[in-house]
Amino acid sequence: MLTNKVFMKKTKRGNILKIVREHYLRDDIWCGSAACHKCPLDENAVLLQDVPESVSERFAFPHYLLLDTNVVLYQMDLLEESAIQNVIILHTVLDEVKHRSSVIYKRLRAILSNPERKFYTFVNEHHKDTYVERMPGESANDRNDRMIRTASQWYEKHLHQEKGKKPRVRIVMLSDDADNRAKATELGVNTCSCAEYMNAAKENYVHLLDKIAQRDVVCESKDSLFPSHLTVMQIHEGIKNGELMQGGFLASRENYLEGYVRVESIEKAVLIQGRMNLNRAVDGDVVAIEMLAESEWKAPSDVVLVDEQNDPGDMVEPDPTFSVKPQAEREPTARIVGIIKRKWRQYCGILIPSHIQGSTRHIFVPAERKIPRIRIETRQAATLLSQRIIVAIDQWPRHSRYPQGHFVRALGPIGAKETENEVILLEHDVPHNRFPEDVLACLPQMPWVITSEDLKRRVDLRNITICSVDPPGCTDIDDALHARRLPNGNIEVGVHIADVGHFIRPGTALDREAASRATTVYLVDKRIDMVPELLSSNLCSLRGGEERFAFSCVWELDDEANIKHTKYHKSVIKSKSALTYEEAQIIIDDTKQTNEVATSLRLLNRLSKILKKRRTEKGALVLASPEIRFHVDSETHDPIDVKAKQLLETNSMVEEFMLLANVSVAEKIEQEFPECAMLRRHPCPPQSNYEPLVKAAQHQGFEIVTTSGKELATSLDRAVKPENPYFNTMLRILATRCMMQAVYFISGTLQRDEFFHYGLAAPIYTHFTSPIRRYADIIVHRLLAACIGADSTYPELLDKKINSNLCNNLNYRNRMAQYAGRASVALHTHLFFRKRSEDEQAYILFIRKNALQILVPKYGFEGTIYVTGRNNEEIKTGVRFVYDEEGQTQRCGKIVFKAFDPVVVRLSLDSTNVQHEKLVFELVEPYIEGFSVKPDSMEVEAPKRKNDQNPTKSKKSKKAK
Repeated sequence: MLTNKVFMKKTKRGNILKIVREHYLRDDIWCGSAACHKCPLDENAVLLQDVPESVSERFAFPHYLLLDTNVVLYQMDLLEESAIQNVIILHTVLDEVKHRSSVIYKRLRAILSNPERKFYTFVNEHHKDTYVERMPGESANDRNDRMIRTASQWYEKHLHQEKGKKPRVRIVMLSDDADNRAKATELGVNTCSCAEYMNAAKENYVHLLDKIAQRDVVCESKDSLFPSHLTVMQIHEGIKNGELMQGGFLASRENYLEGYVRVESIEKAVLIQGRMNLNRAVDGDVVAIEMLAESEWKAPSDVVLVDEQNDPGDMVEPDPTFSVKPQAEREPTARIVGIIKRKWRQYCGILIPSHIQGSTRHIFVPAERKIPRIRIETRQAATLLSQRIIVAIDQWPRHSRYPQGHFVRALGPIGAKETENEVILLEHDVPHNRFPEDVLACLPQMPWVITSEDLKRRVDLRNITICSVDPPGCTDIDDALHARRLPNGNIEVGVHIADVGHFIRPGTALDREAASRATTVYLVDKRIDMVPELLSSNLCSLRGGEERFAFSCVWELDDEANIKHTKYHKSVIKSKSALTYEEAQIIIDDTKQTNEVATSLRLLNRLSKILKKRRTEKGALVLASPEIRFHVDSETHDPIDVKAKQLLETNSMVEEFMLLANVSVAEKIEQEFPECAMLRRHPCPPQSNYEPLVKAAQHQGFEIVTTSGKELATSLDRAVKPENPYFNTMLRILATRCMMQAVYFISGTLQRDEFFHYGLAAPIYTHFTSPIRRYADIIVHRLLAACIGADSTYPELLDKKINSNLCNNLNYRNRMAQYAGRASVALHTHLFFRKRSEDEQAYILFIRKNALQILVPKYGFEGTIYVTGRNNEEIKTGVRFVYDEEGQTQRCGKIVFKAFDPVVVRLSLDSTNVQHEKLVFELVEPYIEGFSVKPDSMEVEAPKRKNDQNPTKSKKSKKAK
């Protein structure tokens, strides 16, 4: 049967086009039920059971569930439970979900692909008895609802076994739309909401009720705690006439009553302060803001403020009084008046025990401090109190102090390393499931060998002395190097990068997976690969003594490291040795070693020093960040020792040639593809970012000039205190925190002067040297291959819009990977300090209104010593600290604390807060009676603060009592 779809389309020129599309209808589409004797059996299709078992007692008869679109969109956590079976998904619903949420659609497809779940897709749009035309004036949503009701009615009639007898299997339409349910009831269809269905859950399935998303309509009442949000139309009009602005909301980790909104037209993020002004925004939301009058502008609070109220009710404490700052320190301030787009996700955390015995209402505390507490209902509290769990937000009504949500699943015992690692990966949105079968199917068959045909298409470099230099234990070796004298006296230097693009072809499942993951994520005790291990640790890894495909960048340099000639080619290499940084350094330093590897390394090392000197003279920044390395037990993988990373000359040697390769390749691909080259830029920070650095240096008698990168680098070099060798490092740590994030972009989307990489002082830059662990490098390899005729382009590679969207994902994944790495370091720090404490030399990094921010150089740890309470009250009786805002000092009696002062602190782990174990910093020296803790041993001496000398070196650890 053929029917036509007719619709009108207006062209750009204003003409009306009549479009007629043929729509075929059939009467032989199988219903999917094993109980049906009318439809022709499809042997390959999923069978809905002939006697389905239900999880609910609301309907006593055997039945299949037919789902409305809203149930799929908002109750996916319930639907993913294996107990929910024998479900019909209409093609109408599948198509609507696909267009409304790609994330939910992907999760639904995963269920449909699992035959054990017994979810059947019925193509109702092409069945002659279930297809309905859209009526004049009917909305697309109303027509879809009518399609769902029609299909439910058809199934109910179709599954009658014989005329006049009751059906053996019936249909229950689940819908959270009251209007759709009412109309279905009129047609004689059995229907109810998800909550109604699960409220009658059988005894074995009562726990599933916890997974129901709370999406009830909330009536506005006089007890509302928050202002109402503007409607979509009001927001649109407000933005159009300039009364409102929009941007992404960033909640503060240090103060739960503060946040910022980044607005494109304003250089500095707009401050939002106070519960009413935050108005139910959650970190990541896109919000509409209304600027306050300049007289109402505020300054960011210098108090660390954490929400510690555990009452599940809606009693709200008044906001603490924020100190009034001078007008010069105040910032543009606004209030949030509407939500444009929610960016809610699933959150990891723990439950707080309810004060009411037997209550099902509980408060969930997210692991991420930027997320507010969430109210959920659960009947499993006794079990879940000792578990890390996942919760989703459903709504945040005006009358509720906290958003309302539902339980999704438990992760495992609180504090267990496996559980906490899973929390890190989930909280930072790191894809870490095993690679799907279609991805693994793209991998080459083993054993893999290089053929004669491969050699014809590549330059054979197997006879050149090439070696790699990497951290110890590295198995994903991206890069290798060589250097040798040429007959003309110049030096040939080659950077050889794993040719990952040979194995990952455009458009394959493997390519799509790598693009989605975007980067390899490095935790302390594990690595989450971007590509399967066969590639990352074997076929692509440039292991010593093994033949591998590479993409080579080869320069001819003179003795002053000036480039005379550059060439690129696909190659075959055989690394002579896979060295660690330390091994390479020993070879360079050992003058008795004169073999080809030693000669090559010494040439590379000498040239790298010239390259580095040249870069820094141009204004490249030498910054610092405290990094540590854990030594873990080979069996338990628990940390047994920790120390700050030591950088050798060989670290810098490798870095210089990787930078040179990246710059050379960037110039090449941008020259060939000026509109679609994938590059990396590092924006110059706004001057306001430097305020903490400039002020901190001023208090120590140094001027930091920030008008250009070169002036910043020069002034940092001059800021040296001979009596405090760590002072300059701390300044550079502060300078690092002033920087903007480097980002990927497409060359045709920005002006040429915006390509600049501020930190490297490079006019143009990209990433070419790590394709095993960065997807951006794979794209750059494809562009470079096209430049030299080693491979062809394809439409997506040259599409600016597609690749700009790809850059957005790469930037996001890269940022999350960095945060996940830091969180992993924090976790292993906690594991290391369980049952131990240590006294260590440290420095004050910042002076806060109620705290000292401390840095411990030995470990690179940062922490806080609180000196007053949230309302400036004494933490310990009789000990009073006085904060001098202008001088940036804290004074207790005769002892004055300033930034960069040396102190001795005790490090120990506080496990009393099961949600957030934390490393505790306690003051040892200078000793303040009633506030400091006594030294571990008599060996500890107070630092000579008057002469600004260093405190004593670290003391031996002791077991915690």
